Amino acid sequence: MEAKIRPWVGIDVSKDQLDVYIHPTAQRFCFKHTNEDLMTLGQQICSLNPALVVLEASGGFESTVAGVLAYLGVPTVVVNPRQVRDFARATGRLAKTDSIDARILARFGEAVKPEVRPLPDDDTQKLRVLVKRRQQIVEMVTMENNRLLHASEPVAGNIKAHIAWLKQCLKDLDKDLGDLLRSSPIWREKEDLLRSVPGVGPVLAATLIAQLPELGQLNRKKIASLVGVAPLNRDSGTLKGRRTVWGGRGHLRAVLYMGTVAAIRCNPVIKAFYKRLIQAGKAKKVAITACMRKLLIILNAMFKHKTLWKPIYA
Repeated sequence: MEAKIRPWVGIDVSKDQLDVYIHPTAQRFCFKHTNEDLMTLGQQICSLNPALVVLEASGGFESTVAGVLAYLGVPTVVVNPRQVRDFARATGRLAKTDSIDARILARFGEAVKPEVRPLPDDDTQKLRVLVKRRQQIVEMVTMENNRLLHASEPVAGNIKAHIAWLKQCLKDLDKDLGDLLRSSPIWREKEDLLRSVPGVGPVLAATLIAQLPELGQLNRKKIASLVGVAPLNRDSGTLKGRRTVWGGRGHLRAVLYMGTVAAIRCNPVIKAFYKRLIQAGKAKKVAITACMRKLLIILNAMFKHKTLWKPIYA
């Protein structure tokens, strides 16, 4: 008896509706983005017993859909939109509509077979929301400070008042982040481990816990590539291109950069490593990137072995 082929499902998520494509049967459905339709969608997809359901990150609108499907036991993965668009271009599909996107997502799932990972629990989602909101407020403070440089009265006074309000919001958020981290024994242990490293402050610790759950579970090359601090080759034939770092988790990398700058000043291992690179003629930006990678690898090893900071890490 021939085994039944399990379908691949792509769901394009927007604020108001959900476009669904079933591969290889080419069935299409459209649901409203409401609680009632979400349950109907989940039950209908359950009945198909799909190999995988693929959604792309879309500003948080995908979270509820992924949560409902995961609750119903449907294998679901949320993928990076850039990967999906690159896949679409590679297959010659340049047009973009919601229904086309759903089809591309289903085909992407079949071709790439992205790894299904467990969705974060409620507390982890709260932590990620707080970390993301802190990032947004920091960006707003930066923008307002830039505007203040060219502002005249009475606009300057308004901007200063807004900056003061934003900084108070930052203090409140930092307190909420600290309280949330200390409320969990597991997170408290992780934060204590991270904070034992000179240069790692509360913001970097919270960001790593929230946005890098893979820390300590991957080898040094994979964790560096995941964050985006691993040099990538750009060679073709006899041409040897310049190694550069790109991709990865941009916000996490930005926070790691600030932590590394602090570590260069106060962490003996990172400070000595930076000096060796500069003395060898490396550009400062190259040296800082190398220090970012080294700090990340040290933290990865500490998480793997569950040991506090020791200057022997080198």
